[in-house]
Amino acid sequence: MYYLYVRVVKAKDLPTNPITMSCDPYIEVKLGNYRGTTRHFDRKANPEWNQVFAFSKERIQSSLLEIFVKDKEMVGRDDYMGKVVFDLNEVPTRVPPDSPLAPQWYRLEDRRGEGKVRGEVMLAVWVGTQADEAFPEAWHSDAASVHGEGVVNIRSKVYVSPKLWYLRVNVIEAQDVQPNVRGRAPEVFVKAQVGNQVLKTKICQTVTLNPLWNEDLIFVVAEPFEEQLVLTVEDRVSPRKDDVLGRASLPLTLFEKRLDHRPVVHSRWFDLEKFGIGILEGETRRELRFSSRIHLRVCLEGAYHVMDESTMYASDQRPTARQLWKPPIGILEVGILGATDLLPMKMRDGRGATDAYCVAKYGQKWIRTRTMVGAFAPTWNEQYTWEVFDPSTVITIGVFDNCHLGSSDRHGGGGPAPRDSKIGKVRIRLSTLETDRLYRHTYPLIVLQPSGVKKMGELQLAVRFTCLSLANMIYLYGHPLLPKMHYLHPFTVNQLDSLRYQAMNIVAARLGRAEPPLRKEVVEYMLDVESHMWSMRRSKANFFRIMSLLSGLISMFKWFGDVRHWKNPITTVLVHVLLLILVWYPELILPTIFLYMFMIGLWNYRFRPRHPPHMDTKLSWAEAVHPDELDEEFDTFPTSKPHDVVHMRYDRLRSVAGRIQTVAGDMATQGERLQSLLSWRDPRATCLFVVFCLCAAVALYIAPFRLVALVAGLYMLRHPRFRSKLPSVPINFFRRLPSRIDSML
Repeated sequence: MYYLYVRVVKAKDLPTNPITMSCDPYIEVKLGNYRGTTRHFDRKANPEWNQVFAFSKERIQSSLLEIFVKDKEMVGRDDYMGKVVFDLNEVPTRVPPDSPLAPQWYRLEDRRGEGKVRGEVMLAVWVGTQADEAFPEAWHSDAASVHGEGVVNIRSKVYVSPKLWYLRVNVIEAQDVQPNVRGRAPEVFVKAQVGNQVLKTKICQTVTLNPLWNEDLIFVVAEPFEEQLVLTVEDRVSPRKDDVLGRASLPLTLFEKRLDHRPVVHSRWFDLEKFGIGILEGETRRELRFSSRIHLRVCLEGAYHVMDESTMYASDQRPTARQLWKPPIGILEVGILGATDLLPMKMRDGRGATDAYCVAKYGQKWIRTRTMVGAFAPTWNEQYTWEVFDPSTVITIGVFDNCHLGSSDRHGGGGPAPRDSKIGKVRIRLSTLETDRLYRHTYPLIVLQPSGVKKMGELQLAVRFTCLSLANMIYLYGHPLLPKMHYLHPFTVNQLDSLRYQAMNIVAARLGRAEPPLRKEVVEYMLDVESHMWSMRRSKANFFRIMSLLSGLISMFKWFGDVRHWKNPITTVLVHVLLLILVWYPELILPTIFLYMFMIGLWNYRFRPRHPPHMDTKLSWAEAVHPDELDEEFDTFPTSKPHDVVHMRYDRLRSVAGRIQTVAGDMATQGERLQSLLSWRDPRATCLFVVFCLCAAVALYIAPFRLVALVAGLYMLRHPRFRSKLPSVPINFFRRLPSRIDSML
């Protein structure tokens, strides 16, 4: 898209008001019905603005560009000081990588344009595209109605997620822990806090002044490290009362960063500050010579990937430490073209309005397009690129309605602050894209609301995945998805859930502090913060995914039953012949199976998907959902139902059922991955598997069956010292295969 750019740099020698002997200058840029103004300066005859104005070329309705210099008056009409006029037919075109156009000095003309007046203004006027470096910070004619602080909220921006670390605190022991009540056997535990994260060790079972725990506490922290690790040694006096016996506050910069599981992190003793009433007693002066101490082994884990999004839709799997990153294997280019048929999201001046913008997240890079004000068919035409380190990743693109276009974000009246409304989102798994092919496709924007599923419009995207090294990409298909530490020293499921929740909170808080902020509701929607919550609709959808997979097995048994009952005599005779051949020559069994799958893969190549999948309401079981089930899905957690018993049982049911729902979804995912081996959903994976089937068929035909069976049996029964803790190549390959969960709401 082309724009007319006007850069207003500065002015000099401006005339002063004869009464006040000063001037408060500002510049008004007028093109047809559009007017943009710079800020004004008080009592300054040589002001510097350095502001850029951008006018969409599609909406230009005038052949003249007028730039007025005016003097701001407190009362009455602003004084006219002079103008500069440009004929649009004479404006040059500039397209990067051309250097920026040099601004020039222009003498001001009088009101009628018949002569020059005192004063000069430095300007640059050119026609350029959205690739111009002046575009993001320019005032746009498309958003001329936005003013004040709202101008910041409509510009396109690029954000970077904070660098997240896992902080491992190994609480070993404490020394000389004195209870506040003399003669009492202490029940001591350690409470550790980093920001809003609080974890506790178990109570030491041994009654001693030197308790021993040797427990690991895991936290999520972000660079730059703003919080401290606060440790308190506490005594469980009663079920509702804990006495603090000592406290230590440690900055996170004290601790070393571990890049592997092999280097040993050295433990250290830290003194505990005396805490509570005991320090005021006169006799404690002698006791304070012997300070309580705590023994810790603390490190920042750099070899893990800190999860801030669901593993099913992960866009990044690299470890925290940049030294462990492998070189990129490709480039992802995404063109956010526009949207069509958007629904009105709010009322403005008695009419429905939508101020749409897009947010895309891949890896640590977030992008936000500019806001198209009052457009139901916005055209962004913005292009962004990302480095790709793994093809088994997902880019998420969401569309939102901007509710922060006023002069200030401060919401008056004491009511809740406005929240940007979600219009819908799209997920694209990179492994489903053919390399170096441009996909131009329209995706439906679907949102599930308490009233039911609703199509909010359509999003037009252009996507291209360019491969830098095909060998490196194929190499990745046989390697684990996550860094080695996740397999050598794995976290529990509960730990992962808790750590992911903390990571999401940190990312949302840090991005919310950017300018303009990427707001919490936007970040949470992009990261699927509520994907683990119980939903009858999701459970039914996962159940029917499993049933659709089992239907193929059931169909095979039905076919075999028809063969047994001689429904088709020719087929039955052919099966008898095949049975005799395989029984007589058992070494043909495996080659036949692999050859058969090879032929199926070739046959299915004609029906391979031609574009990335989109959100599927039928698959998500969102079209026929019962209103009562929707009320349950959108209920608060804990529930807002009136009765206490229902409150307790309902929440417990949702928590347990959420786990069951996840297990059912994982089962369906594994089956769909098996199904995608030959479906060409992931072209490279299917190609590799088809080639493997052909090679396996040939190799198994040549090699004696007894030798193959013996080697396979001995390999499976090999000694544990010859086994690796890392997943095998077939398992890694299988885990990278796509499933239909990408298309679920």
